[in-house]
Amino acid sequence: MAKRRAEEPLEELAYRDSPSSKKVRVEFIPDKSTRSNGFSTSSAAQIPINGYEFEEDERNGNDILAAADQLEEELQEAAPSSSPSEPEDEGDRSAFVTHSRQNAPVEGYTDLYLDTINRSVLDFDFEKLCSVTLSNINVYACLVCGKYFQGRGPKSQAYFHALEIGHHVYVNMQTKRVYVLPEGYEVKSKSLDDIKFVVDPRLSKEEVARLDKEVKEAFDLGGRKYRPGFVGMNNIKANDYFNVIIQALAHIPPLRNFLMLEDLSEKPELIQRFSVLVRKIWNIRAFKSHVSPHELLQQVSRQSQKRFDLLHQSDPVDFLNWFMNNVHLALGGSKTKPGTSIIHKIFQGRLKVESQQITAKADAGDRLRFEEAAEVLVDTSRYLMLTLDLPAAPLFQDELDKNIIPQVPLTSILAKYDGLKAQEHLNTRKRYRLLHPLPPYLLFHIKRFSKNKFVSERNPTIVTFPVRSLDMSPYVEPNPSLHSPGEPIWYDLVANVTHEAVRTRDDSVEGEAEKKVWRVQVRDRARDEWLEIQDLFVERVATETLFTKESYLMVWERRKNTKKKTGG
Repeated sequence: MAKRRAEEPLEELAYRDSPSSKKVRVEFIPDKSTRSNGFSTSSAAQIPINGYEFEEDERNGNDILAAADQLEEELQEAAPSSSPSEPEDEGDRSAFVTHSRQNAPVEGYTDLYLDTINRSVLDFDFEKLCSVTLSNINVYACLVCGKYFQGRGPKSQAYFHALEIGHHVYVNMQTKRVYVLPEGYEVKSKSLDDIKFVVDPRLSKEEVARLDKEVKEAFDLGGRKYRPGFVGMNNIKANDYFNVIIQALAHIPPLRNFLMLEDLSEKPELIQRFSVLVRKIWNIRAFKSHVSPHELLQQVSRQSQKRFDLLHQSDPVDFLNWFMNNVHLALGGSKTKPGTSIIHKIFQGRLKVESQQITAKADAGDRLRFEEAAEVLVDTSRYLMLTLDLPAAPLFQDELDKNIIPQVPLTSILAKYDGLKAQEHLNTRKRYRLLHPLPPYLLFHIKRFSKNKFVSERNPTIVTFPVRSLDMSPYVEPNPSLHSPGEPIWYDLVANVTHEAVRTRDDSVEGEAEKKVWRVQVRDRARDEWLEIQDLFVERVATETLFTKESYLMVWERRKNTKKKTGG
């Protein structure tokens, strides 16, 4: 078969340069509309393409290097004079088109983009994490859509959000400074003070002092009326046990004032988030009439290794014990020294415990006898909470009394601490007596639930109690140096956590299951009214009906005028 002849002689191909890259060919090809007889009349057409022009000049005896140097100088001189509106070549354009950053807005445009802020979607109760990177470092909130983004630099998530979506106003969640992106300047406008206050609500000392004295009503963005300090708390899934404890602690004035007025920025994260949540509960200029405990719940879940979280319901008293101990340690409290934190100063008291051993011996008739040891051991311990035991509920009821719920007065179960009645624990008999001075606030845990190997039981006994004027003097060992004998020690109820068992349908063998519903009853000191809070629901309750619920945890406050009476 005959060979195909070459299109061009080999001698001519030997003098040609290698083909340039696609980028160079596209970049330097002259416009066909300006070419004449294969040669361009514009200055751009003088640039060599694949070495053809250089080869022809060399054959004609032209100085190629000098022409190249002269061309480079002309291009450098022409570069600054090019129009800024001239499009940049695609090959040399940067992947990140950086806008010019401004230190201040253009004169006359100080309120630019502020009309795009949507306060109705702003919710600063959730954990401050970037919605893209999930980082908690340098987080900004978009004031248009409410989402969190990290940073505000040219390569940050907030910067990209401003370019792609067109949301331009952001607030730093730590410094509360507002910026406009992508320009990058700070906005200093009085119209943004309400947003900064909602991010981190702080009241003055005079305003905090008036919280329990002045009747104040506030309105949210939707025009709904609410009482500062008595707002609903969101139950995300099963965190109602958490809500009632936080609501009760937020209505203890010394603890509330400490969290609202002290600078806790250098304290651990648990204290900072607890402080922010209490300040949001008492916020007098809130955007919505409820709060969400999500941020504090996340910290509690991490610190307790998911013992307490928002997905599984726990016991409120168990959570309160854990929470008070961890808050005490986070505030720098000691495990051995008393009174080293605000928690111990408010709740800690002393208790005298007398214990006596009981031994079992067999007599001559091989009958078992129990004998008490002659020695009685006396010990003093400290407490944050007093446990009260309910009498056993009746197992059998006659036909007439089948609907009667057993009742017991609070003073009857408080007799456990009178120092006279003995309690038996295994092989030990114990007696308890409170010691002076009693703490400013007493926590009573009414033990309703008991577990054994087979089942968990609930005692439905109702505890009746006075809302005011509970005398604790019969349960305290006399000490004339600290308290005059015969003088009463008055305590008033501050908060009452109640339990309700609600039967729900279940697919198990039993067919029905009991669901625990937790509520808290708190007193409005300014109006002298009681309100009951269950998650987002807040309603007034009559003082006379407080004891009709199954009380589980009580908070009692010592009257301040007791010392004045004893001093007189």
